[in-house]
Amino acid sequence: MRTTYGYTSRLRSTFASGSGAGRRAARRILAAGAALAATVTLSSAAPAPPSGEAAAGTGSLRVTQIQAMATHNSYHREAPFAEQQLMAQHDPSFRTLLYSHASLPVQFSLQQARGIELDVFPDPDGGLYADPLIRKEAGLPPLTDPELREPGFKVLHWADFDYRSSCVSLRRCLRQVKQWSESRPGGVPVPVLLELKETDPELEARGGAKSPPWDTKMLDALDAEIRSVFPDEDTITADDIRRPGQTLEESVLRHGWPRLSDARGKAMFLMDNDDRRLQDAYRAGGRESLQGRVLFTDSEPGRPDAAFMKVNDPTGSGKAVIRDLVRKGYFVRTRSDVPLDQAESGDEGMLRDALSSGAQMVSTDFPVPGLAARYGSDYVAELPHGSGPVRCNPVTAPRPECPPGELER
Repeated sequence: MRTTYGYTSRLRSTFASGSGAGRRAARRILAAGAALAATVTLSSAAPAPPSGEAAAGTGSLRVTQIQAMATHNSYHREAPFAEQQLMAQHDPSFRTLLYSHASLPVQFSLQQARGIELDVFPDPDGGLYADPLIRKEAGLPPLTDPELREPGFKVLHWADFDYRSSCVSLRRCLRQVKQWSESRPGGVPVPVLLELKETDPELEARGGAKSPPWDTKMLDALDAEIRSVFPDEDTITADDIRRPGQTLEESVLRHGWPRLSDARGKAMFLMDNDDRRLQDAYRAGGRESLQGRVLFTDSEPGRPDAAFMKVNDPTGSGKAVIRDLVRKGYFVRTRSDVPLDQAESGDEGMLRDALSSGAQMVSTDFPVPGLAARYGSDYVAELPHGSGPVRCNPVTAPRPECPPGELER
C-alpha cells in the first residue's frame, strides 16, 4: 500500500474548515442574496392540526422549526486490532477511524439520536465488498454475513479498508429505522443522510473492488430500494412540498416544509453529495424539482431543487450562513465536531455554534458521555439539558407555539 490513499486526502478535506468550506459558504450567501431578496412568509392555508397537537401548542410548527441531534457515520464499527496495525502503517490519519456507534435502534431509543447518516455503495450483483483487501492482508477469516453476498446497496465507510458496519445492507439499516418509527408514531420525522460513495482507485489497482457508476439508472435503483422499505406515505419527499406551477424552491420559500403534525413517524432522505454531475444525473429526465424522487439534493439557493442544504462548519461565517438559510425556510444539516479535535480537547465551541445556528440536523460522533474518554476528554454533543431528544429551533420556532418538552408524543 502507498503511504496515503487518495480517499484519505478527500476525507480530510471534507473535515477541514478552511478555504473550501469558506468559498462554498460565500457562494451560498451570494446566491441567497441574489435569489431571495424578498421576505419569505409561510402559508397559513394548511389544514388545521389535530386537536392533540393544538392542545400541546405545537400544531402550527413545521419540520424546519425544530432541532435535534443526529449521528455521523451512524453505522460505523471500529476495525479489528489486526487491521488497525495495517491502517497505522499506511494511513497517518487512521485514528480518525477508531470509533464505534451503537446499533441504530439503540441510538434512537437510548442515545436520543433523531437523525442518521449512511454511506452507500452500489452492489447490483452482490458480493462486491464481501472480501476486503485489508482483512485478507491481516490474515483474518472471511466475512460470513450472508447479506454481503446478496444484490443491493451496501453500507460501509471505505471499501477494502474501513468496512465494518452494524448493518451491512441498506435494506437492513432502513428496516431498523422503519421498525423504530412504527414503534413511535408520535415521534418527529427522522432525516436519513445518504452519502453515495465509490471505491478508491488506488485500492482498485491493487485488486480491490471497483464500484459501478452512480448514473441515472443506478440512482433509480436506489430510489426503488428505499421505497421497498419506506413507501411514499411513510416519507417526506419533494412531491409532498411542491405546489402546482411552482418549483420545489418556490414552494419551500412561499409555503414552507410540511407541518410537524403531518410528518410524525415518517422519514426523509437527504443526499449528502454536492457533486453537480451526480445531482444532475438524479434530476435528469425533467426532474429539476425532484419530481418523483425520494432524496432531497444538497442544493444552492436559486436552483429549482433547493430545499435542503449542508453546511458542515457552523463556526465563524458559517453560523451566519446557516441562520440565513434556515430563516428563509431551508432544511440545513451541520456538524458539532470533527475527528478528533473536540474529542481530544473537550472544547464545546463548535457544538454551541451548531446549536445556536438553527440548523435542524446537528451531527456528531459523540452522542453520549464516555465515547470521547479514549481520546482524553469528556466531550459529548447533546441538546441543552432538559430539552429531550428534540427542541424548539432557536432561530425559526415561534416561541409561544413551541413550549419545551412537548415536541414528541
